[in-house]
Amino acid sequence: MQTSTRDRIVVTAARLLQRQGYVGTGIKQIAKEAQATLGSVYHFFPGGKEAVAVAAIKHGDQEFATLLAKALDGAEDPAEAVEGCARQLATGLRESGWVDGCPVTAAALETLGTDSEIQQACAEALRSWEGLVLDKLLRYGFEAEDGRELATTIISALEGAEVTAQVNRSEEPLRAAGRQLARLVRSYDVRPPR
Repeated sequence: MQTSTRDRIVVTAARLLQRQGYVGTGIKQIAKEAQATLGSVYHFFPGGKEAVAVAAIKHGDQEFATLLAKALDGAEDPAEAVEGCARQLATGLRESGWVDGCPVTAAALETLGTDSEIQQACAEALRSWEGLVLDKLLRYGFEAEDGRELATTIISALEGAEVTAQVNRSEEPLRAAGRQLARLVRSYDVRPPR
């Protein structure tokens, strides 16, 4: 299947940002690895590197949201679904050689304290992932307030565990987080709707 030049630029930038961060990724490198001219990058993204990064983060957000939704739908019980998601993230991280972690972490950390479009795109991504977890919890019968706090906790713990797994080159931080998050979810006395 043929991909457009714009799509190649976005996908390449997403991969590079994920692996090298925003600061470590140059516009020339994006163009070269996307097999595009520098002129085409600026044609599609007149805002330059920041505009490419925002599009790349949104692309990564959508990819991870798809993975997360599939993992959450993999089990009726949200505890099992969250643990399954952590296992899936651990396996994917190991298979990537510990380089393909969260699609927004590096850019988010490098732009902390700013009100940049990059920071806004990262915040939107995290909120959307929390929303997917919240929807799963609400469908299972969790109260809204408990569900919101639990969804934030789950995404925050998975994000931190993923970074720890990358640093240690080990699946165990994600697997341990998954087991503990499942225990936390089960600690609420919630019965699924009939």
